[in-house]
Amino acid sequence: MSLGQQLAPHLPFVRRYARALTGSQSHGDKYVRATLEAIVAAPDQFPRDVDPRLGLYRTFQAIWGSANGDDAVADDSGSAEEAAEAVARARLARMTPLSRQALLLTAMEGFTPEDTGYLIDVAPDEVENLVGEALAEIEKQTRARVLIIEDEPIIAMDIETIVRDLGHDVTGVAVTRDEAVALAMGDRPGLVLADIQLADDSSGIDAVKDILSEFSVPVIFITAFPERLLTGERPEPTFLITKPFQRSTVKAAISQALFFDQATVPAE
Repeated sequence: MSLGQQLAPHLPFVRRYARALTGSQSHGDKYVRATLEAIVAAPDQFPRDVDPRLGLYRTFQAIWGSANGDDAVADDSGSAEEAAEAVARARLARMTPLSRQALLLTAMEGFTPEDTGYLIDVAPDEVENLVGEALAEIEKQTRARVLIIEDEPIIAMDIETIVRDLGHDVTGVAVTRDEAVALAMGDRPGLVLADIQLADDSSGIDAVKDILSEFSVPVIFITAFPERLLTGERPEPTFLITKPFQRSTVKAAISQALFFDQATVPAE
């Protein structure tokens, strides 16, 4: 099997990580493209002594580290997004970037502390310290009002419990597109968690589009088929949770979505 064939199944998920890390689909996808270009340019330098998935993320980490989270990877997406990302980078300075990477790699991507240590060049026990730092930073975040769009009652209850346990308020739980829009217009949320397929065969994506046409709000999508929304070929979600999910995954995704959204709020 060729290296490309070995890496293909893992590309959607490194896109998920890159988008969550940068807070932007376009910027995250550019880092992934730069990673693939580096592999194609020097395949002999790709780590062959580890699982291909680990090697892919390791190469991505090298690209991210060399760019240092700045403009070293060209971004032609326009001045508006550049300005927003400049604000986000300013907020990054308040939290150790390495701690954010450790949290995302363990909670969202499911790597062990040992594998995460390999990816970010620290000892496994240091990974646990970094994750602890990230979680402490989450506790300082502004609490949000959250709209949940989910048609499966048990999953909706689970999400609501997680959201409330994190200290956030729930503005409502919608099971259809129309209900979601009505709830959002009646009580504007500061964050939306949306399933893709809803009870009446309507789409959570369409519900979110309707909401975003009225006001801006960070969105986290929840789906059992993440690969369909991580192709890098069209406008796609920045933050994505895969079903079935762990509490830690939801916590990490919410913290990242609010992390970048609150970067645009001027400090008092």
